[in-house]
Amino acid sequence: MSKHNKKALITGADGFIGSHLTELLLKNGYKVKALSYYNSFNYWGWLEDIPANPDLEIVSGDIRDPHYVKYIMKDIDIVFHLAALIAIPFSYHAPDSYVDTNINGTLNVCQAAIELGGIRVIITSTSEVYGTAQYVPIDEKHPKQAQSPYSASKIGADAMAMSFYNAFELPVTIARPFNTYGPRQSARAIIPTIITQIVSGIKEIKLGDLRPTRDFSFVKDTCNGFLALAECNEAIGKEVNIASNYEISMSDTLNMIKDILQSDVQFTIEKQRIRPENSEVFRLWGNNTLLKEITGFQPQYDIRTGLEETCSWFKNPENLKKYKATIYNL
Repeated sequence: MSKHNKKALITGADGFIGSHLTELLLKNGYKVKALSYYNSFNYWGWLEDIPANPDLEIVSGDIRDPHYVKYIMKDIDIVFHLAALIAIPFSYHAPDSYVDTNINGTLNVCQAAIELGGIRVIITSTSEVYGTAQYVPIDEKHPKQAQSPYSASKIGADAMAMSFYNAFELPVTIARPFNTYGPRQSARAIIPTIITQIVSGIKEIKLGDLRPTRDFSFVKDTCNGFLALAECNEAIGKEVNIASNYEISMSDTLNMIKDILQSDVQFTIEKQRIRPENSEVFRLWGNNTLLKEITGFQPQYDIRTGLEETCSWFKNPENLKKYKATIYNL
């Protein structure tokens, strides 16, 4: 089947990565059904920023409801499952919600995919499943380490999805992005936290621990990785990193953003932004060799270029006003 005839369901399409993936699939000829989390305001999150398109259908619902999930998957060729609770600090306070959304939500997608004839499924994982690196760069064979309730729920969700591949031959791929950043990212993450405070004119910004390192991937690269995996049969039954294959410290990231924004801002450590010591993931550096070998994927953005585009987006007053820079976001 030509991709121009394929219909894709994106769960979590109203979120940061999901909205960018929606745009990419439409650009590449897919018909897209975009799932937005139901609310009584009929608000579609970041999908509100996407122009109307005859190939885009937006539906509202809840990934935790198995009957609804099966209902919206009936005419679908491929599912990109991104819907999840993702904030690590909030998982310390509400771990049961993470099990219900992340593990049971994944189960609902996989069960519906089997019952509807074996729909292709791309499951969204996270580099947090690896915990602090035991070796670098981190490849897909690296041990899983549950260092937060969030990461534990994603390890469980990945295992649930792979069980459907092994037990029922469901065509599943686990896409494992490292730290994605870019326009529309939640203020709970380090890069938008820094940018929104600086652009809002705050002279002394509040941050957490700046020692950890991360492998940051610009959101357009992450979405291209998803698309490459979706169009690669060799990826079925595999867990695949989507990474840039480098690392940078939070401190160096702060300094690069200050340079881009020509800011002399100072920072203070705010205690509530510090993870418990054994929960902090101190080093993430992803090996993207497998993704390159099976799809030919190459990241298009280096960290400086991606941060420049991200800073430019946040400097737009219409975008910045959607953020509360002075409030710590769990």
